[in-house]
Amino acid sequence: MFFSFPPWANGFRLKKVIDSDVTLKNLLGRLSSTPWVALDTEADSLHAYPEKVCLLQITTPLGDELIDPLSGINLDPLLDTFGGHELIMHGSDYDLRLLRKHHAFVPKAIFDTMLASRLLGHTQFGLVHLVAHYLGVTLEKGSQKADWAKRPLTPRMEAYARNDTHYLKHLADRLKSDLEVKGRLGWHQELCARLIIECSQNPEPDPDLVWRIKGSNRLYRPALAVLREVWRWREAEAIVANRPPYFVLRHETLIDLSAAAASGHPVQPLLPQKFSDRRRATLSEAIKRGLSVPHEQQPEPLRHEARRLSEADRRRVEELQKRRDARATELGIDPTLIASRATLLDLAEDWDRHAPDLMNWQRELMTQAASV
Repeated sequence: MFFSFPPWANGFRLKKVIDSDVTLKNLLGRLSSTPWVALDTEADSLHAYPEKVCLLQITTPLGDELIDPLSGINLDPLLDTFGGHELIMHGSDYDLRLLRKHHAFVPKAIFDTMLASRLLGHTQFGLVHLVAHYLGVTLEKGSQKADWAKRPLTPRMEAYARNDTHYLKHLADRLKSDLEVKGRLGWHQELCARLIIECSQNPEPDPDLVWRIKGSNRLYRPALAVLREVWRWREAEAIVANRPPYFVLRHETLIDLSAAAASGHPVQPLLPQKFSDRRRATLSEAIKRGLSVPHEQQPEPLRHEARRLSEADRRRVEELQKRRDARATELGIDPTLIASRATLLDLAEDWDRHAPDLMNWQRELMTQAASV
């Protein structure tokens, strides 16, 4: 079966987006008894800063619906209703973090089709690939990078958004059946429960780490002091412009101009030609603030000391990895699903301390590997 977007192309009118408390209330009345809900979100992280939830897509036995959070409607009753269902989602990590951050929503249970596919050994686990593989449906990917904050949504964007959840129930049923056959449904349930816990946490960023972007490890203290100030400047500019920070200045440029300023070299040649006079002036002030930081207050370079293992621990890591990989090959799954490299190091160093951090199925597989 091939699906591009023939409904709107042939004059079919898509259902109206839910953008008022009245239409949302009508939807809630229908959702109260539905046995399942498939959910996805769209945000504007490629076009705005900070990002926000721009669209909620849901599918139930009653059909597909789009809900517009930007319309000012109260989403709390809808999210409360979601709390009474196991939500079917795909690659839910980002969606869960987004809903937790902006709407304080944490689901009670999810069925993540991407996690399910990985536990079944799929190496291509995008929604487009899985829907084609299991359901014989070809989905279009054209609106992935669209600006979801723009209104009204185009018919093409609406159709794309609805497709994100339209097939999830059918896909989940197929994946669940395969998981049961392989005896891995419990593994999936543990993975989903762990993901909910991890995504429900919203720790405050470390103020001494958040500005240390890629490449900052090459800078010495005077340049780090400049980088810290120009990073703060870029954050403020991004918020005012409502654009992602890399549209203001790229990471690489921040690193280069920080190094140049600390070395007494001109920074103007490093700036984009279309940089406004205002931005040039305020950036110059930020650089001056960084250069004026007293030596004793300049940031220290971070020293990542290599983990030193004893010869016995090193052999233990190699043996654990060898046996983990053998088990993964037998199961036909990615070895890192059983245990990451960092986890292997922890287990080799102190099994009794770190084994309880594993999920039950991971610990069982690793215990088998360790005892063979």
